[in-house]
This record gives sequence, structure tokens and C-alpha cells, in this order.
Amino acid sequence: MNDKIDFLATIEKAEHQRMARRNFIRMCGGAAAMTGGLSLLSACGDDDTPDPVVTPTPAPTQAPVTDADILNFALQLEYLEGNYYSYAVTGAGIPANLRTGTGFQSGVITGSGDGAARAVNFSDPVIAQYAREIAYDELAHITFLRTQLGSAAVAQPSINLSGSAAVVTPGGATVPGAFTAAARAAGVIGANEIFDPFANDINFLIGSYLLTDVGVTAYRGSARLITNKTYLDASAGILATEAYHDGVIRSSLYALGLSAPATSIFDRIQRISDSRDALDGSTDTDQGIGTASEANLVPTDANGLVLGRTANQVLNVVFLNAAVGTQRGGFFPEGVNGNIRTTVANP
Repeated sequence: MNDKIDFLATIEKAEHQRMARRNFIRMCGGAAAMTGGLSLLSACGDDDTPDPVVTPTPAPTQAPVTDADILNFALQLEYLEGNYYSYAVTGAGIPANLRTGTGFQSGVITGSGDGAARAVNFSDPVIAQYAREIAYDELAHITFLRTQLGSAAVAQPSINLSGSAAVVTPGGATVPGAFTAAARAAGVIGANEIFDPFANDINFLIGSYLLTDVGVTAYRGSARLITNKTYLDASAGILATEAYHDGVIRSSLYALGLSAPATSIFDRIQRISDSRDALDGSTDTDQGIGTASEANLVPTDANGLVLGRTANQVLNVVFLNAAVGTQRGGFFPEGVNGNIRTTVANP
């Protein structure tokens, strides 16, 4: 009980900084197309019939993504991670005062019976300490982002943290627990099995890999949209923290993978990685942790840069669905709040 009180008390001590972001849209190519069209017309002879006046159909315009949109997108990923680690450490979600905001507010779907979100009975005190520290950081991120957004902060939507075979959403739909759905899709478990991330240390780490690995790529992908250096500095700080978390998780999984009979960890992680990569398009945005003979603790490109995902790709992964226009599913069974909530075709 004291641990839980201490854990929740840290929220009141979070640092607050000012932060805002703005995205800009690059437009090009129109002038070249127009020049080509005029050249064609000039080559045609005049006739007695005037050319009909054609009013061009205006191209659909997309509202620019604002700083607040990007921050709110990041905030909802933090809601997901914050609740996961909070349940693993204390058996409860984030405090009520950190869940309010614009849009629809809902709670965490914990499930019932096997696979229900709950505190993990850690057997390794080192992994327990990792979980505790990461939980503190995630709550601090939520507090920080909400402070920067002020009244524009979006509320916590429905979050599916269950590994149960089936759960009911607040809207009344029956869906599988998100962790079980992800594990089944990746072929980590059979079609009738469940994956309970709160059952033991290894499952907890695999569940952490499912979430935190995606969080790192999401922050990397948003970096190119930030124009204000002050806000870029703050975002870089969160990205670095998430990368530290991911490094701890991947290293822990690798160490366990070297210990018999847990060598199947390498295969399970690679299957999850391949499944996520299949959801977000043809580009390589995901990597496993390697094999017993060669580690891959830091997922990077050929230049040694950490991998990144666009917001669209992140949504495909957390919705567990690559369909165009998907607005809900997976870890967010009733969708997300804010203006970044739909998906289009990935490259």
C-alpha cells in the first residue's frame, strides 16, 4: 500500500515546461504541370469555335496539423503506456485527475479472469525495479504533456489492456483482449490461446516491448514536424527517455532469451516485430532483438538512426488493423481523441 501511495504521489512533483508544436505542409508540382499544359495549347491552331471555359475542380484541402494535435496524439500514447505500467506496478490505472479533457473520456478495459490487467507478481526484483521506474516516467510524461496543452488536452479514451479471450467495451461491443489479439495475429500463441502480459516477468517484458518499442518510433517520426526549437528540445527529452526504457526492455528480453528453456523468446519477439511491420506498410520500421548468436538491442537504420513511424503508421499498429480509414480497434477499441485519428494507405 505504501508503494502505491508513493507511486501516485510522484505525479504532484512532475516538472512543467512550456511546449507547442506546429506542422507545415509542403506543396509543389503545380507550376510544372501548368507549364506543360500551356505549351500544348500554344501548339494548337486557332479555329472559329472558342474553347469552352472549364472551371477546375478545387483539390480537397487538408486542415494543417497543429502543435496541439501532435501533442495530443503523443498524450494518448502516453495514456496507453502509463496505464500499462501503472497496473503492472500497483494494480491500478493512472489517477482520475490525469484522465480528463476534451473529447470522450473512458476507462481501462482490464478484462476478467485470466489475462485481466493487474499488478505483476515479479519474481526478479531487478525487473520489478525497472517496471517501477518506467511507471514513474510515464506518469511524469502524461502530467507534462497535459500541462503544456492546458484546456486543449484530450481526455483518456477507452484503453484495452486485457489479455483475456473476450472483453466488452463501454460501447457494448465484445472484442478480444488487445494483448491476446496482438499475440494471435503475430502467431506467438494459437488461435484459442490467450496472452496475459501480467502473468509473469517474461510476459510483462513482451507486453512492454509491444508498447514501448512503438512509442520510440512515434516520437522519432514526429520530430520532423516540430518547428520550434524549444519544443523540439522537450520532445527530444521524452524520446530519449522512451529509448532508455526500450533499451532496458530489449536487453532484459535478450538476457532471458539466452537462458534455457527461454530461447523461444527470440522467435516470439521476431514474430511480433514482423507483424507490426506488416501493419505499417512496406518500409522497415521494426526489428526484433536478434538471436542467441547476434544481438540487436538497438533497432536502427543503416545510418545508426533509431527507426521512426508516421502517426498514420502508429495508428495502424495500435489499432491492430492496416485497413484504410480504420478509426478504432486493438489497444484503443473505441478510437482516439483529437484530430489525428484516422488512417490512410501506407507507402
